[in-house]
Amino acid sequence: MSGQDNAHGAVALAPDAALARPNFDVAALRSLVAGVDLGSFAKAADRVARSSSAVSAQIRKLEEQAGTPLFVKAGRGLALTDAGDAMLRYARRMIELNDEAAAAVRGVNLDGWVRVGLQEDFGEAILPDVLGRFARAHPKVRIEARVARNAELLERLDANQLDLALVWGDPASATLVSRAGIDSDAIAQVPMQWIAAVGASGFGMPDGDGPAEADDDGGARLRAMRASGEPLPLVVFDRPCRFFGAATDALDRADVPWRVAFTTPSLAGLWAAAAAGLGLTVRSHYGLPASVRVLDAASSGLPALPSLPLMLLRRTSSATPTVERLARIVTQAVRDATAGEGAALAA
Repeated sequence: MSGQDNAHGAVALAPDAALARPNFDVAALRSLVAGVDLGSFAKAADRVARSSSAVSAQIRKLEEQAGTPLFVKAGRGLALTDAGDAMLRYARRMIELNDEAAAAVRGVNLDGWVRVGLQEDFGEAILPDVLGRFARAHPKVRIEARVARNAELLERLDANQLDLALVWGDPASATLVSRAGIDSDAIAQVPMQWIAAVGASGFGMPDGDGPAEADDDGGARLRAMRASGEPLPLVVFDRPCRFFGAATDALDRADVPWRVAFTTPSLAGLWAAAAAGLGLTVRSHYGLPASVRVLDAASSGLPALPSLPLMLLRRTSSATPTVERLARIVTQAVRDATAGEGAALAA
């Protein structure tokens, strides 16, 4: 049925056309996002303070409104359908806008000073988004941001020079969290990746044989190195470094000899050395420059690497509304950046 002109000349939608456009419930969208992020709707029920049956009813209602299943069976659990993946992306955006609007209306008087530290891999990727979201809602708040390595962020948090710190979970951060006065939230599991130069021969290191084929993953060269006993050159951060430990542990278990070819205190130095073909490095795939690439471990003959938890630490003495609001924005920005990596849910 077509619309009809109203008294002001605008076209009004007929009732059936208006009903065809569902109004998704933000509370139900929160349950959807929580279920995917936590890997279980039972855990999501605790987060959103509802019963498991109420959360299940919310998901069924979303599927009815969408007119298509959002989940399918995957073994003993559930996995997002293509429609579910699209719904998840929009749900995150809708929740963000809802919360930003609420904060702008309720929190216009937030002021003060908040100090946040971000791990290098994520700092440059999410900092503009975090600052933009926060400043739009709370223009009176002064933000001091520091992008640095884990050790420095932990030291500054311990010394009360930071209110919040986004760090990799490691023994040092666990030790800090075990003390009174530091709270932590695990907000993502980030896979470690083998990384090499783009366009270099073999698996990222020049060998004088000319440019590599586009689909050369370096497996042949690595196997040749292993047969000859030649150690694998590594480009690494100055220690302590959780990525270095994970890489060398994996290589040792696989009986792959290795050597440190280059060390640096900075992420920029790490990328420069890897791009120059001095060796392989190990990081996450976030924030990679165009000069390096992620290797497929299996086809390259490299051992698989574990995932690393990403933690948001905060001082309990800094638990002001301003700090809590920034913590929520940082958490959401990271989950947006890592969306789709934990889409399997327990049934």
